[in-house]
Amino acid sequence: MRDDRNCQWRVAARPVGNVKPTDFTYTEEDIPKPGDGEFLLKTIYLGLAPVMRMYMQGTGAAGERPLEIGDVIHGRGVAEVIESRNPDFRVGEVVQGQCGWQTYKVSRGTPQERFFKCRDYGLPYALSAGVLGMTGLSAWAGFIERGSPKSGDLVVVSGAAGGVGSIVVQMARILGCRVIGIAGGPEKCAFIREIGCEHAIDYKNEDVAARIAALCPAGMDMYFDNVGGEILAASMEHLAFGARVILCGSISEYTRKEPFGLVNYARLRAVDASMHGFFVYNHVENFHRCTDQLAEWINAGKLNPIQDMEQGFERMPDALASLYSGRNVGVQCCRVRQEPDGRPADWRECIKGA
Repeated sequence: MRDDRNCQWRVAARPVGNVKPTDFTYTEEDIPKPGDGEFLLKTIYLGLAPVMRMYMQGTGAAGERPLEIGDVIHGRGVAEVIESRNPDFRVGEVVQGQCGWQTYKVSRGTPQERFFKCRDYGLPYALSAGVLGMTGLSAWAGFIERGSPKSGDLVVVSGAAGGVGSIVVQMARILGCRVIGIAGGPEKCAFIREIGCEHAIDYKNEDVAARIAALCPAGMDMYFDNVGGEILAASMEHLAFGARVILCGSISEYTRKEPFGLVNYARLRAVDASMHGFFVYNHVENFHRCTDQLAEWINAGKLNPIQDMEQGFERMPDALASLYSGRNVGVQCCRVRQEPDGRPADWRECIKGA
């Protein structure tokens, strides 16, 4: 990657199935200059999420402008203000927001870009690309605000080894819930047990419906859904009275040719259960309330901010593909440059007693 050019990844083709190298094209341009009311950002980290494949398909997912072939791919990241003609953004400030897949960006700080100034919690700014960013807000808004957890609740989390799921598992443990996680493969199941799951269900090697039935004889109090599909349907059969089903994501459905149809939703009526969907951008007013709480737990050693960090901007396409192939653990991110003030990139080196 050249530091004297604005390096970019653009849409080359509409993905069919998982993304592949020919779906992307790499370009370089002159570093842009900010005009009146604008500021220039230098990208430090970029976050990755399954929705980015949907951006590339031109669907306008998550309220973003639909992408045409040749457009820079949408994506949130962490960046430093290096030049400014906007009084609200000062040189040296670090922000997180809609940077796109590029190494520099000129912005006006519009509401559509949803830029937030990164608070200095004494932790690496890398965490603002995931756990202390929109991934963390997704976990917090879904679990805390929509799920209303209570101590002693039995919580089942699908996609428990992923970005949102791994945060939900740990928040549930912190708040006194019992947690069952669902993940793919022995290594991921061992990982989710390490971070707080009382039991782990391996959807690749076990009968998920049978395992849920065995582990939830009295039903689950909350099902936090990151995958949709058949696992959602299996969980619906084992809801406790007054259970909450939280619809966060449905990654198992994103590459299907035909949408999945949930046929047992009437189970909600039988046990006075509720099903809640939510959209993370509807909760941005609580962004700093969320990051303050998560950072407090991290600094207290209660929450492990797991981020799967790719090294180098050139790795962005492969990093996105890993989300769909199941290779990643925790929040998938990419380091574009080193931390701006020389602080350690490893959060463990930033907190006392870690």
